[in-house]
Amino acid sequence: MPDTAAGTATGGPSTQRGRPPAWQGPAVDLKQQHPRHGERVIKVGLVGAAWLSVAVTVGIVISLLAPTVTFFTHVGLGDFLFGTEWTGGFGDKFSWTDKAWGVLPLVVATAIITLIALAVAVPLGLGAAIYLSEYASIRVRKLLKPVLEVLAGIPTVVYGFLALTVFTPLFANLVQFNTIHNMLSPGIVMGFMIVPTIASLGEDAMSAVPLALRQGSYALGANRMKTTLRVVFPAALSGIVAAIVLGISRAVGETMIVTIAAGSRAQLTFDPREGAQTMTGFIAQIASGDAPQGSPVYYSLFAVGALLFAITLLINLASIRLVRKYRQAY
Repeated sequence: MPDTAAGTATGGPSTQRGRPPAWQGPAVDLKQQHPRHGERVIKVGLVGAAWLSVAVTVGIVISLLAPTVTFFTHVGLGDFLFGTEWTGGFGDKFSWTDKAWGVLPLVVATAIITLIALAVAVPLGLGAAIYLSEYASIRVRKLLKPVLEVLAGIPTVVYGFLALTVFTPLFANLVQFNTIHNMLSPGIVMGFMIVPTIASLGEDAMSAVPLALRQGSYALGANRMKTTLRVVFPAALSGIVAAIVLGISRAVGETMIVTIAAGSRAQLTFDPREGAQTMTGFIAQIASGDAPQGSPVYYSLFAVGALLFAITLLINLASIRLVRKYRQAY
């Protein structure tokens, strides 16, 4: 008897070539589906957003390039980077020779305020992240995390006036300030400002750690604190490092707080009780119209901006390297 008849008699599937068994249903060609135009539009939008960010970055570099080159045709690069005196806003605004163009005072003031901000933000931010990720209940987490992130939406000018009118008089009873402007108060207030950034991103990184790692630690007899510090925290280290570096970038680029509370005197000092001008404070002062276009101090604005851009770029490159070094895949 032919094979087809035998297959029919026994109730088995057909064995004819090119015809699938009846119980498998009709063959479906996955390549011949209806086009998804909405998905293509979304993909084009995402690619456009990525290239737009690249184009904006290139545009910033191009806008800074020509005035910066003009500045360095009159001022040496070594004198600019390592000079200890900055008097670009004094004297004849169209003279290059009677001014000092050492940017080191601005860089040191920026670094000191950033370090003070990190000393406040990193412990508070990581503590909040640990609590929200490992200790808080779901109800408490849903309540506290949005409240914490509200701090990130407060205008920075409010933080600046808070540092000038509240924190400086408050610390005056403990620390002897020479003037109302200082680096301590804006640094502390800036730390409170970047706490939500570190806390939110740190909590996201710790919550992404698989539950199996926690359960394995508990099975070996570790308590919640040891599990958090020795298992969860190292596993989420790449995300935590990224959160801290993002906080550093925001502190370095902050303008209004330091403009209001740190002062506009460019002096090289390591005493946080003294007032000093940061790079962003100088840019805000000159951009407000104090320097006529084409003057030396006008070109110095672009030179300081280019240096700030380079510092931010180096911070981001260091962040990428650290994240790749400590990243763990599960």
